Amino acid sequence: MRTDQVIHIHPDAPAKPALGAPCNGCGVCCLAEPCPLGQVISRRRLGACDALRWDAGQSLYRCGVLSDTRALLGPRWRWAAPLLRRLARRWIAAGKGCDATLDVPG
Repeated sequence: MRTDQVIHIHPDAPAKPALGAPCNGCGVCCLAEPCPLGQVISRRRLGACDALRWDAGQSLYRCGVLSDTRALLGPRWRWAAPLLRRLARRWIAAGKGCDATLDVPG
């Protein structure tokens, strides 16, 4: 990851939690670069993940593979949404805590 990267965070997004603290939907990790699953979805290794979704009602980011699976897959692959959602929880370590070692200026 680049050390001089600029990412555009929604102004209402929560501040990045401390490393290991519960995820709060700040979106910093996914805005900086896609995870391995996001690389498949986004078809790139750098830049914001295409699967990242802003939830205006809760003022936080969510992984679209978990929250918008059917739309991401498209009509041809919608049948696989439940399986992908189940696998994605494990692949992205949902609920395991913040693993982004990024320094975000306040």
